[in-house]
Amino acid sequence: MLIPRQKTPDLSLPLLGGGRFDLATEDSSRGTVICFYRGLHCPLCANYLKELEKRVAEFAERGVNCVAISSDGEERTQAMADKIEASALRFAFDLPLDVAKSWGLYISTSRGTTSIGIEEPALFSEPGLFMVTPEQTLYYGSTQTMPFVRPHFSELVGALDFAIANDYPARGEYTGAV
Repeated sequence: MLIPRQKTPDLSLPLLGGGRFDLATEDSSRGTVICFYRGLHCPLCANYLKELEKRVAEFAERGVNCVAISSDGEERTQAMADKIEASALRFAFDLPLDVAKSWGLYISTSRGTTSIGIEEPALFSEPGLFMVTPEQTLYYGSTQTMPFVRPHFSELVGALDFAIANDYPARGEYTGAV
């Protein structure tokens, strides 16, 4: 389990268009929003990523970078980026499932072809949304066991404004006896 205010697992993956996303070397004043999505086969992910694409500039105004990540390969990732008409959102691909598990993501098995006619991979990770500080510690985290009921990016932007204005710390850091 990831613990707020503690270092997150390392994350270094290829990016569409070349280069790498490397969490350890991200250059932002307040951190990075990492949106793990299920893959091209998921129509809910496409809608969710469209919303994130619309908010990338708002996060950037607050000193926060954004990246979308899945275990899909480059071709399927490019198809998702094209599908949502991405221009600002970075896409990383080839997420190893053992790395997904280290982030606390749930892993699902294929149920075949989805409602939009795209084959699910044999194994893939379920969604997760994280905000990681520039020091690579966890500030915010949310994971799902299925594609439904995800955090809203507009609420995350609003929460970020509150956190900045009030120097609000990451919460949930206690690991002692209860």
